[in-house]
Amino acid sequence: MDRGCEIASMVSTVASPPRRRLCEPGESARAARENEGMPSSTPSPRFGARVRAEAAHVARSLATFGPARGRRWPLALQAGLAMAVPIVALAASGHADLALLSATGAFAVIYGGWLRPRERARVAPLLALVLWVCAAGGTLAAQGGVAFVLGGVLVTTIVVSALAGAVSLGPPGPVFFVLVFGLSAQITSLHGGARAVDPAVYLAVVAASGAFACLLVAAPLLLRRYRRERPRPRAELFPLQWSALAQTLTLRAAIVGVAGVAAAVVVDPARSYWIVCAGLAVVGLPVGRRDAATRGVHRTVGTVVGGALYLGLAFVPLPVWALGLLLGVLQFAIEMVVVRHYALALVFITPLVLLLIGAATGTAETLPLALERILDTLVGAAVGTAAALAVRLRAGD
Repeated sequence: MDRGCEIASMVSTVASPPRRRLCEPGESARAARENEGMPSSTPSPRFGARVRAEAAHVARSLATFGPARGRRWPLALQAGLAMAVPIVALAASGHADLALLSATGAFAVIYGGWLRPRERARVAPLLALVLWVCAAGGTLAAQGGVAFVLGGVLVTTIVVSALAGAVSLGPPGPVFFVLVFGLSAQITSLHGGARAVDPAVYLAVVAASGAFACLLVAAPLLLRRYRRERPRPRAELFPLQWSALAQTLTLRAAIVGVAGVAAAVVVDPARSYWIVCAGLAVVGLPVGRRDAATRGVHRTVGTVVGGALYLGLAFVPLPVWALGLLLGVLQFAIEMVVVRHYALALVFITPLVLLLIGAATGTAETLPLALERILDTLVGAAVGTAAALAVRLRAGD
């Protein structure tokens, strides 16, 4: 099985539990007409029955864990340490005001979980660089105002989705690059007429935390058995190919970007990145219509429960170093469950991001912030599902 098939298989497993493939209602009838040229007397099921069947499928997926796919704890541990260590170290050294700014660099760890250690060590610096470029783009857009941020979210969504599809980047797809762009714009923008965070300082901290994340990814190479492994050429791992699948993913992402930004203009332009990320999480990876709809429901349910968890955590007066440990635990939990139960992963992702926003800007009120993000997720998940329904995967995808 090639890597594209493995990625598609894993995404499908996250969205729904393992199951024997069943023909969609009406599929057998269509096959009889098309392949044998004979009419079928089998009646099509009623629409209501189809809706109930799909609802039952989604309910089963929420109550079922997908199968474990190898050891997750090494990557989860790296991700947790990449999140926690820079925050704790900066807080302990008397730079608590800079500590939480380092969190975005940690996202370089979560990519390439299917690679060998030497291969991940070679790829991680490139991912960290792209994340830093997205952070820099967000800070620059914030200086230009709302219109630049909205345009930047749209352009970033399309460009990173096209690149991710062209090189078959794999899970978690382009969503975190857009998230870093939006977070950076929000953190470094004006709040009450003043900037809570200096853009230059922010970018320096993100660069340092990204470098630390790369060191963590390379840590297994301290063991001789990993150093002996021969890495595959980068062109073999990430072949640049503008395939039909890449085109489909980019078109879906463009729909999500345009619709998400348009929706943000109506509700609140500052929240555009969250709406777009919610939609991109549904269609940023190769999933069919049914699994896209299921992922949208998982995204919504996980965000609602995660918002409630955030409200419980936000009122606990934690020092910065303790908050760093908490964020590290949340990041560890995310990576442990994300390939087996997407909604549960969102239960941890939501408070992690909301805690970062609130603590970094110092201006976000807890309850309004949670309610806004839940609403944004509902809109984004609906947009992502609609994009999947509008642009279906083609044969061979």
